[in-house]
Amino acid sequence: MTKPTLKYLSIILSIYIVSLLIHSVYIGNIFSLLIMGLVLLLVNLVLKPILLLIALPFNILTLGLFSFVVNAITIMIAAGLVPGISMGGFLNSLLASLIIVIFNNLLIDAHKPTNRNKYE
Repeated sequence: MTKPTLKYLSIILSIYIVSLLIHSVYIGNIFSLLIMGLVLLLVNLVLKPILLLIALPFNILTLGLFSFVVNAITIMIAAGLVPGISMGGFLNSLLASLIIVIFNNLLIDAHKPTNRNKYE
């Protein structure tokens, strides 16, 4: 699978898991969830680099932890654009961004080719 496909799957899976864990996160139907994944992928592609550039001083001061706040903001923007999705506030979006990062790293690391015979 390609990297954008893995990111899309991790976004969909993590938002669904957040909706199961937190009852204030509302997903209307599967179609809304699929559209949310696509919109969030596009928002991350277009707006996230601009937001990270604006937040660069805070990101340096917090040693990169402020990027979770930027991720939460992008999730809130995407949820505002998709009807049928309600994240229920900033803290839920922050939790969703944490879970998205974890699943994204797990899926991408699982599909990396291994170099077992590197020193043979």
